[in-house]
Amino acid sequence: MNFAIDFANNFLILLDAMAIYILIGLLIAGILKQLVPDDFVIKHLGKGSTSSVLKATLFGIPLPVCSCSVIPLAQGLRKEGASKGAVQSFLISTPITGVDSILATFSFFGFVFTVFRVVSSVIIAIIVGLVQNFVEKEDDIKNFKEDSSCGCSNSSCASTEEKKKFSLKNAFSYAYKTLFIDMVKPLFIGLLLGAIFTTFTPKEYTSLLFENQILTYIVIMIFAMPLYVCATASLPIAAAFILQGMSGGAAFIFLTAGPATSAITMSVVYKTLGRTSLIVYVSTIAILSFIFAFIYDFFFANINIINFSNNIEESTLISQIASLIMLALMSYYLIKPWVSRKTIKEEKIKKTSFVLKDDNEKKDLNKMIFKKENKFKV
Repeated sequence: MNFAIDFANNFLILLDAMAIYILIGLLIAGILKQLVPDDFVIKHLGKGSTSSVLKATLFGIPLPVCSCSVIPLAQGLRKEGASKGAVQSFLISTPITGVDSILATFSFFGFVFTVFRVVSSVIIAIIVGLVQNFVEKEDDIKNFKEDSSCGCSNSSCASTEEKKKFSLKNAFSYAYKTLFIDMVKPLFIGLLLGAIFTTFTPKEYTSLLFENQILTYIVIMIFAMPLYVCATASLPIAAAFILQGMSGGAAFIFLTAGPATSAITMSVVYKTLGRTSLIVYVSTIAILSFIFAFIYDFFFANINIINFSNNIEESTLISQIASLIMLALMSYYLIKPWVSRKTIKEEKIKKTSFVLKDDNEKKDLNKMIFKKENKFKV
């Protein structure tokens, strides 16, 4: 019983720490979606090896796209003629430097770690792209577009060229529906795992692992790489590790390798860019993550990066309201698909079945069955 209470308390602590920042971050992302044209990156992305990488990295920073949505967008960039290095840089910088991820990082780990994470992630994205373009030089980038127009009918092309009018309703819809639906499952799983690690993992065992810095880096890297967690959903797991004694550098590895090298992302890189690109992508991220982890632990090891209270009673009224809203949104979007599937299944059953109104209909049905059975007897 005590474990259940502790688990619920730890879950609420993690939720309370990030709820207000995620809600604000999503709203800003929704507003940016209205202000930034849909074809902004495609129109301005250069074809040069160096300039395309820099632009892809910088353009990825303000875009309101999470780790889930960035994958099809990166595939679209490749089809529009972007270099392999630019696509890889975009895959790294966009989800990690999103406004919701930045604010959520600050909610858990404070100003210093947040700035370090954003700056180092941008550097990693640029270096990965440059290395990729150096290893695989593309003289003529294949353009997959069917014609020089936008690959659609004239009417639809004309509509995309029109300036998009700002709509607060659409901003809210994109923020708390489109974006939130993309992150709700990983976010909920992240909160659950964070609460589980904090509640049930004995500190005497974790301290043995976290005492060896290099071993911790290696274990966290192996654990994080195939794990499918978005940049925001990985934060409560990292916070739980730090509460158990893990260093900030190891947390940086988890927060960088997790979103950038998930199994799904690596699969897309392999299918879209090829085997060599995947090797360059994963190995460069791994090496640079280790380097920046060492830098952080060397210069900022004495800084207490935990930016939230372990006592739920110390939370403010605003954070409690934000937690309630977040919990309601998560519950709604997690339960809604299950209810919809159940409703559709029930409707199918109703369509394929019929109701016998009285005893006469039952007798007629029995007679029909009896006749058919006797018909086939010899």
